[in-house]
Amino acid sequence: MAGIEGGGTLSEVYQSARKLLLRARDGIERLERFETSVSGADSPELSFAVKKDISQIHSLCADMDRLWRSIPAKSQRDLWKRKVEQMAEEADSLKDSLDKYSMRNQKRMLEAKERAELLGRANGESAHVLRIFDEEAQAMQSVRNSSRMLQESFETGTAILSKYAEQRDRLKRAQRKALDVLNTVGLSNSVLRLIERRNRVDTWIKYVGMILTTIIVYFFWKWTR
Repeated sequence: MAGIEGGGTLSEVYQSARKLLLRARDGIERLERFETSVSGADSPELSFAVKKDISQIHSLCADMDRLWRSIPAKSQRDLWKRKVEQMAEEADSLKDSLDKYSMRNQKRMLEAKERAELLGRANGESAHVLRIFDEEAQAMQSVRNSSRMLQESFETGTAILSKYAEQRDRLKRAQRKALDVLNTVGLSNSVLRLIERRNRVDTWIKYVGMILTTIIVYFFWKWTR
């Protein structure tokens, strides 16, 4: 009991708790500096160490609370009571600071996760928009190619019809010359009628060819659309 009265055992426990308290306070300050840094870094190991120190302080305060009650001198009891209560209050204050820091850190982590998810969705939507633009560009290129092919087909058909027209003119001139020659040599009317019939057949062939060419160009234009 004399050892208790002199405060030796209680003083040793108090000094141990005091060292833990100083270390925990320093740890809280370091965590808050990490929080206010540009990177906003976190140290889970330091947070765990501070939490462990605070828990040990509470345990030592419980031990000191039992020890000071066993001191015979009232003045010593009152003195140690105030010291132990002050130590417990400081430990509670550090615990509150650590809890607030943990809540802020969890909030930052949640916000960072939400930002990452939003960024991921934004990137996905951007890729979708780019894919749509690419498909539209391909469709426009296909339309331009089809238009060019249709124009080339139309020009080819026009050239063919022009050739038909030239051949028709040459045939007419040749027929007129032939008729002149036949009339000159006095061929019969039956031969002339035969020539005229052939001329009509050639005319029909010419028009049928023009119609077929027009139909082919039209269906090719519809197919490319």
